[in-house]
Amino acid sequence: MSTNDFCEMDSLTEAEEMEGETELGMIEEEVVYPEEFLPTYHSIKEGAKIAKAQLAEFNDKPDSLFFNDGVRRIDFILVYEDEDKKDFEKRHAYQRRKRQREYFEASLMKMGMELEATESVIDEELMFLKVHMPWDKLCTYAEVLHIKLPIQPNDLSSRPSPWRYFSFIFKHFYPNENLIHKETEFFTAPFEKDRLEYFHVRDKDLFFTPSMRSRMAYYILSRAPYEIRGSKKKFGITKLLDGGVYKAAYPLHDCRFNVKSQEDGCPNERYLLYEEWAHPKSFYKMQPLDLIRKYYGEKIGIYFAWLGFYTFMLAIAAVVGLGCFIYGYKTQETSTWSKEVCDPDIGGQFVMCPQCDRECHYWRLNSTCEASKKLCIFDNFGTLVFAVFMSIWVTLFLEFWKRYQAELEYEWDTVEFLEQEEPSRPEYEAKCIYERKNPVTGVKESVPYTTCGRCIRLSLGIGTVLFWILLILASIVAIIVYRLAAFFAFSTKLRTQSLKELEPLKEYVTPQMATAVTASLISFVVIMILNILYERVAIWITDFELPRTKTDYENSLTLKMFLFQFVNYYSSCFYIAFAKGKAVGYPGAPVYLLGKYRNEECDPGGCLIELTTQLSIIMGGKAIWNNIQEVLLPWLKNLISRYCNRVDPEKVIPRWEQDYQLQPFSKHGLFYEYLEMVIQFGFVTLFVASFPLAPILALVNNLFEIRVDAWKITTQFRRIMPEKAQDIGAWQPILQAVAILAVATNAMIIAFTSDMIPRLVYYWSFSVYPYGDYGNHTMEGYINTSLSIFDIKDFSNYSRPMDTPENITTCRYRDFRYPPGNPREYEFTVYYWHVIAAKMAFIIVVEHIVYLTKFILSYVIPDVPYAVKEQIRREKYLTQVILHETNLKLVTKRLKPAIDKSGEKDTVVELKEDLELSLDF
Repeated sequence: MSTNDFCEMDSLTEAEEMEGETELGMIEEEVVYPEEFLPTYHSIKEGAKIAKAQLAEFNDKPDSLFFNDGVRRIDFILVYEDEDKKDFEKRHAYQRRKRQREYFEASLMKMGMELEATESVIDEELMFLKVHMPWDKLCTYAEVLHIKLPIQPNDLSSRPSPWRYFSFIFKHFYPNENLIHKETEFFTAPFEKDRLEYFHVRDKDLFFTPSMRSRMAYYILSRAPYEIRGSKKKFGITKLLDGGVYKAAYPLHDCRFNVKSQEDGCPNERYLLYEEWAHPKSFYKMQPLDLIRKYYGEKIGIYFAWLGFYTFMLAIAAVVGLGCFIYGYKTQETSTWSKEVCDPDIGGQFVMCPQCDRECHYWRLNSTCEASKKLCIFDNFGTLVFAVFMSIWVTLFLEFWKRYQAELEYEWDTVEFLEQEEPSRPEYEAKCIYERKNPVTGVKESVPYTTCGRCIRLSLGIGTVLFWILLILASIVAIIVYRLAAFFAFSTKLRTQSLKELEPLKEYVTPQMATAVTASLISFVVIMILNILYERVAIWITDFELPRTKTDYENSLTLKMFLFQFVNYYSSCFYIAFAKGKAVGYPGAPVYLLGKYRNEECDPGGCLIELTTQLSIIMGGKAIWNNIQEVLLPWLKNLISRYCNRVDPEKVIPRWEQDYQLQPFSKHGLFYEYLEMVIQFGFVTLFVASFPLAPILALVNNLFEIRVDAWKITTQFRRIMPEKAQDIGAWQPILQAVAILAVATNAMIIAFTSDMIPRLVYYWSFSVYPYGDYGNHTMEGYINTSLSIFDIKDFSNYSRPMDTPENITTCRYRDFRYPPGNPREYEFTVYYWHVIAAKMAFIIVVEHIVYLTKFILSYVIPDVPYAVKEQIRREKYLTQVILHETNLKLVTKRLKPAIDKSGEKDTVVELKEDLELSLDF
């Protein structure tokens, strides 16, 4: 639309503003939107009187969901402060808000919406505007939004469940069927107003569910204009909320969460959801997903369906992981190499080289006895089996989720919820100032930027994301520097005894463990702080990029946030797993970071136990922090709100005002729920080889998470705006990417972080002839073979310990190098090259086997169940039959006046035959 289609709004004098004059000069005749987006929009002519909402007193019915006439249902609530009740000196500042609000309400009424305003019973300055959509407007916008509605009952018989024989047991784990009834299944089709007679309309008041009505009402609210000055147009409830014109906008809960409504015909769905889903007593029950979807919309429903399915699959992984943990715990006392570490005659005789320069002391190997026993719990052959199992598990999880999601798509009528059916965001439409030719339709359309402008926006966004990722990496380097300095300090403090007593002060506290725990805590705090900062940056970048649809917006924000969170949460784990202890040199020639800090070394048993510590602290701390944010903060806010707005307990408070006192649900609230779970999914899959208890921790957390989220949105928040969603969006490819990466990371953890491969090489090759002295394959002597010898005379002046006992001439260190005096002293031995070759072979073989298995499983398991395909084909057939019959009737009706009686029958018959031939079943 050209900029000349609008006339500038007449400016008002100060006197007119003070009097609240409502006669405004607006646009002449052109509409703000193309007719297919807002078919009921009609402009307000210049000089026309602005219609006002009808005022009504509260009728003392606290549970009423209707206007005062008891007939018109409330589809949306808008809350504002009455500007005329403000102080006289403040009233002038509110006049522009009043003009915008009144014009906005007049636009709504011009589009056929019905409004009724009621004064608050608690705060006399507050006004509640009730919005109702009449039947005709519901039909119009149901067609605009392509809402699928029932055409006839589903006549395909469902296949009996194989678990039906155990129904007497499983029925206790399902919601009470006497309270939550199973709804009749229907075949559905996109609604068309002209074909209303073909839809299954039993009751006009119940044909559109409350969530559908609210969704259509919000569609109009987000596009109705409130101010037009010349070529500048302003519209949408979102802008009015941001500008303070309205204080809140929300659909109504149908009753209180813990008390049934006394109104006739009220479904009490909120009460049922609380009793059978959100209440702690129902923690063991399956989720009533159909009711969740009906009450909150498909977007909320698909989230809880995914979370429930993920938790169910975690139960299987948790059982296997617990079995591996128990196996490790039972075998820790029988591990040969652990016994050698703890043996005073073996580990007690090995004097280890200092692990930092000058200030650190020599120490005995058996001082790490307890740490080596703990390492046996996680570093054993059971862990290898569990890592391979989890690689297969994650494939099965994603494949079976696709099947389950396909069933939900059909049941919830989102199979054909395509991108072209999704309307543009109001923020996008408001900035459409350029024209281009649509490459698909060839029709001119408005866009908010040119091709060059879009490239600039995307480039700035990518540059900002990369900058913040580099900032995270800088923080990781800072934490590494802390680890080096802290290890130096702990080594000095914890190993200050004489040579005879070179054990730590405490049995379980080694310098490595103290450094790992404190660094993990600091890393967790840094992660939380960076999350808060980057969250705002990511939202700002996405707003600047101006995606067209809400799905595009969420996908763009999802990718940015996940990239940041991936680096933020996992970088410290990747450092411990793949960098720490890998480039340390040897005591005579250590490697330094930044030319100053000596690189960290791992324990003689490897860095696996430290990776386990890092994972447990971050996973546990994250779960505790998130639950505090999700439960405690909304509860405290509502408690403070109720305290500040105390009223007489006998005073009757209407439903809309009770909801107003609840917390608003963040427009990105569901995004953070997904993000939390996907980050957890990464911990469970990427590093599970080091921590087999991760699935159990995740399972326990998720069992609480489901009920906490249910309790939160049912009791503490206003009713969430229902939205349509076909699947979990951009999270699906992210989960698939994590699953692929998990195979590589777990194989590399087993190869490079754990000591499993060196032990296997020793057992099969170096314990027997020609390299070893034993007649049979054994683990005896492994500790001696894995520790190289260093002559203390070869220390450099910079790294030589300040305190060297007289009776020590050599010390041991963790590596595979030739001893002093050998022609190739301090060079890598043949054992080292055997280990490297075995590690590379292990990674290649395991990766190829697992990836091949994943590919076979993905190919064998169909994404859509056969029964669902049958139902989809049946539904398409019925839809085409209805369209065929309707078109036939219309054509026949139009041809009657134009055809003479003699040729009428033949023409109609020919037409019927043509239409039947063109019908594609």
